[in-house]
Amino acid sequence: MKVTKRWSVALALLAFVLFAQTSYGAAGVFHFGFKKSVGGQLPSINEEGFKDIVVKHGAIFLGNTAQKELYLTFDNGYENGYTAQVLDVLKEKGVPAVFFVTGHYVKDQPELVKRMAAEGHLVGNHSWSHPDMSQLSAEQIRSELEKVKAQVTALTGQQAMDYLRPPRGIFNDHVLAVSKASGYTNVFWSVAYKDWDVNSQKGPSYAFEQVIKQLHPGAVILLHTVSKDNAGALGAIIEEAKRQGYQFKSLDQMVTKSYGA
Repeated sequence: MKVTKRWSVALALLAFVLFAQTSYGAAGVFHFGFKKSVGGQLPSINEEGFKDIVVKHGAIFLGNTAQKELYLTFDNGYENGYTAQVLDVLKEKGVPAVFFVTGHYVKDQPELVKRMAAEGHLVGNHSWSHPDMSQLSAEQIRSELEKVKAQVTALTGQQAMDYLRPPRGIFNDHVLAVSKASGYTNVFWSVAYKDWDVNSQKGPSYAFEQVIKQLHPGAVILLHTVSKDNAGALGAIIEEAKRQGYQFKSLDQMVTKSYGA
């Protein structure tokens, strides 16, 4: 009986290890991460294990690192009451951005989606149901993306949808290959902080500090519009970045993609 129990435990542990490897390591599934910028130095993805496939599929992590340019990107999975304020600030400061929207957001907030497009911002794809796309077939991935594009086109008249942010930053070679073949450039980021937890907001000053200390040439900044802190800090972030000599650009203006040393 003791042998049987011992083997049962061993088999259970083996099954767990194999599952974990299949889900995260051996199958080449990654959750985007990076070595943060410190003191204006470039961030890096050299230590994360996925640089080759990011480069292979032309995904964006950085812009032109020889120029003091910044790219504002927002994830819009659901509305928490702050996107209109964010749009007000962008309009006041004359700054372009891209908003990555889900199917839920498009259905729930059609007027805000229309406003994004009407005010000159890009509306990007964040998938229909926010799944782990590394677990989907090619047909399922295409369906997730096509439904968002169709709904945004119906709302805004925007025919092109060129940019995708994989939900939760989870991806593999399959996800990048299928989405690229569907006409998308995957957009990751080089500036981010834990801003998505609506129960752990620490004030606009904290948001300002977290973003400004990571600024670097060619930065792709990820912010979540559910964050009260981001909405409160955005104007000051833009002004300080401009004071430091940075220029905000649209992703459509990105000419050179570099991945650091």
